[in-house]
Amino acid sequence: MLPPKTPSWVSEFRKFIMRGNVVDLAVGLIIGVAFTGVVSSLVKDVFNPFLGLLTGGLDFSNLFIPLNGQHYANLADAQKAGAATVNVGLFINAIIQFLIVSFAIFWIVKALTKLSVRQDAVAAPTKSEVLLTEIRDLLKARP
Repeated sequence: MLPPKTPSWVSEFRKFIMRGNVVDLAVGLIIGVAFTGVVSSLVKDVFNPFLGLLTGGLDFSNLFIPLNGQHYANLADAQKAGAATVNVGLFINAIIQFLIVSFAIFWIVKALTKLSVRQDAVAAPTKSEVLLTEIRDLLKARP
């Protein structure tokens, strides 16, 4: 008895998923998710206390506007009461995180670009390039 025939899309999917740029994208995504956790902690645990100190003890994570007109001690109390809120502080935290991630990615890309340029400059010419250069020089030397 013959095994069932594999659908053609399975082999196409295998080819697609094994392409180098797809694997690179997957690795980048995994690193990005891990990096986001680090940046979230950096903003929440390092930057926000300093910003709070500079702004007189303001905790950005509890900066919110309740839409029902009531007053709540903190965001958790407002959410527990079921109040609709505009979470301005959480938005500010998200902007800070975005700026930090953007800044870090800028420097990583800049370093990789510089590294890539150095590798390109150091790369020796291929055999074909050497041969073509010799042929060009010989043709120039002909009377």
